[in-house]
Amino acid sequence: MPFSTLGLTPALTTPLARLGYTRPTPVQAASIPVIMEGHDLLGRAQTGTGKTAAFGLPMIDRLLVRSARPATTARKPRGLVLVPTRELASQVHASLLEYGAPVKLRVTAIYGGVGMRPQVLALQRGSDIVVATPGRLLDHVQQRTIDLSGVEILTLDEADRMLDMGFLPPLRQLLRLIPAKRQTLLFSATFSPEVVHLSKDFTRDAKRVDVSTGDVVATTVTHRVYPVGDGRKNELLAHVLKQPPVGQALVFCKTKRGSNRVGEYLEGAGVNAAVIHGNKSQNARERALADFKTGRVAVLVATDIAARGLDIAELPLVVNYDLPLVAADYVHRVGRTGRAGLAGRAVSLLTGADRGLLRDIQKLLPETIEEVTVDGFTASRPGAPRPGGQRPPARHGDRRALPERPRRFTGRGSSRSGRRPAAAR
Repeated sequence: MPFSTLGLTPALTTPLARLGYTRPTPVQAASIPVIMEGHDLLGRAQTGTGKTAAFGLPMIDRLLVRSARPATTARKPRGLVLVPTRELASQVHASLLEYGAPVKLRVTAIYGGVGMRPQVLALQRGSDIVVATPGRLLDHVQQRTIDLSGVEILTLDEADRMLDMGFLPPLRQLLRLIPAKRQTLLFSATFSPEVVHLSKDFTRDAKRVDVSTGDVVATTVTHRVYPVGDGRKNELLAHVLKQPPVGQALVFCKTKRGSNRVGEYLEGAGVNAAVIHGNKSQNARERALADFKTGRVAVLVATDIAARGLDIAELPLVVNYDLPLVAADYVHRVGRTGRAGLAGRAVSLLTGADRGLLRDIQKLLPETIEEVTVDGFTASRPGAPRPGGQRPPARHGDRRALPERPRRFTGRGSSRSGRRPAAAR
């Protein structure tokens, strides 16, 4: 099925081939005709399935092609896309500019971490579509640098993630500023009760599009955990990253300080790494992302802020240095690999205290997580003394590949017999 059969104008579909779009993905084929007909939409699809084009192309078509563009450059955008993170805002902004280039689409990205003045100037010049994070958009509303009374199409992208991040109050505030007579598109990786409830508040008679295969993570991803003592996670991480096939990797840590420490250790161990988290300036974050995407940096160490914002076509490995405290965040993290049918690996470093978290994660996955014991790195037995410290990074570079002994983790406990520990909950 070519894009030309979906109801889009040829002015938009003809250049898509140059962008690498040959045929619509399932979410695009299912969503675009519904949006072109003017219906509200609630859509579910896995990460990396082409959701931005699924809502972006028909938005541009309906706002700029099917109706005449207003002659004024007043500060009244006609389209609004709300996203949870700065990275995703920047990403969606870039994609919309590509899709809308044939019709000279004007798009402004609004997010925190950077000065407001350039955003204000862009809004004053006039924007057809604004892509924004809720908090920074409210800042502009309060300073009266944006007028949302002209919005005709509202899109909420990664709606489940926005709810997870506590954005419901600002979303409701913004909703009161947008005309009730509008088209609303809501996309989510899940149809949780919270997302469905949100859709009832934000949409009217929404058509539901669900192209999820039932798998919360792409089936091309393999899942492994490596037990390790608390004091040796850095060593094991460097060992994992140096095993063939050597390629780029995204490493997740639970804290900003921990991310910095891991990044420094990897650099000392001879691994070219960059770090990204909320305390980094926007310029530093964009520079790190650019270096990672172009291959100048082999490893990107990040907090969960990057779990939903990164768009890397071929990322072979995601490592959970720390397991996430919320099982659903594991899905968000490993959704960065195994995209577009490519093979991917998800590796987690497992300490004894993480067994409960691992059981919760296993409940979300249809695949069994394989537990692999790496000789020399196994977690200490209860009551056993902890290792005295980490070995120097320089010595680790000469380490031979260590043998691995795989077994299966079924979520039924942590002992090798498979019995559930008495204290497990």
